[in-house]
Amino acid sequence: MAIVDSKGRLFGKVSILDLGAVLVMLLVIVGIFLFPGTTGSVAQVTSTKPIEVDVVVRGLSVRRPEELINEFNQTKKTNIIIRNQPYGQVDIRSVTQLERTLAVPQPDGSVKELPDPRGNSFSADLLMTLGGKAQITKDGPVLGNSKIKIGTPVELEGQDYNFNASVIDVRIQ
Repeated sequence: MAIVDSKGRLFGKVSILDLGAVLVMLLVIVGIFLFPGTTGSVAQVTSTKPIEVDVVVRGLSVRRPEELINEFNQTKKTNIIIRNQPYGQVDIRSVTQLERTLAVPQPDGSVKELPDPRGNSFSADLLMTLGGKAQITKDGPVLGNSKIKIGTPVELEGQDYNFNASVIDVRIQ
């Protein structure tokens, strides 16, 4: 009697393909339960501390930027969305409208930064300081489930506004 017959069965009873499939399933089960790999979330929490985040808004299309800044100063809160993940509300610590400037070459070859004479009244640049509590990990501060670092795009949303900004500074208090 041969070990493998003409139909591919071991000792005439068990198919080699069936035996291979059972062996693969057993290896998968052993791999899942004996070697589960890394566990937990990506950001392991070490502590929670207050942070301040400076964001810059470039070219915000708004008819009356002064009224928007007054709204920020009155409400003192805004909703923040980091990488399309809603975080919740953060405090608005300060809002400053940035003056638009141009680099103007001078006759002596130097360059001076002067106010933009074009006067586009429907576009504003803002510098905002936001505050909140973040989980501090070995990789830096985390708001919600999103790391907050310089260059991170954020979205600010309120009752009358929704616009994008970019993080330019993160300070852990």
